[in-house]
Amino acid sequence: MAGPEADAGRFFKPAGDDLLVFVRLTPRSDRDALTGTVADAAGAVRLAARVRAVPEAGKANAALIALLSKTLKLPKSRLALVAGETQRTKTVRIAAASADLVAALEKLR
Repeated sequence: MAGPEADAGRFFKPAGDDLLVFVRLTPRSDRDALTGTVADAAGAVRLAARVRAVPEAGKANAALIALLSKTLKLPKSRLALVAGETQRTKTVRIAAASADLVAALEKLR
């Protein structure tokens, strides 16, 4: 089952005035970085992210939010983890999305 994240091969989709970003997170990496997109066996496309933080007590999730915030030049308060708290595949909601934000996300491919 591909799910909504596979829609049009994008790793994000609109949700009202917000955007949902679908991420594949690798904790305990050698660096913090967004490394393009990956597709799973079902064809769902996700943004590949790597963080140095360990997956304990929400540290990797917090590092992911910080990485996205810094990369997209948004305050952390506009980003929230809404699914996948203890999994590698995660969904992040970005509040008050704009055309500029969509363009910035497209560049991350």
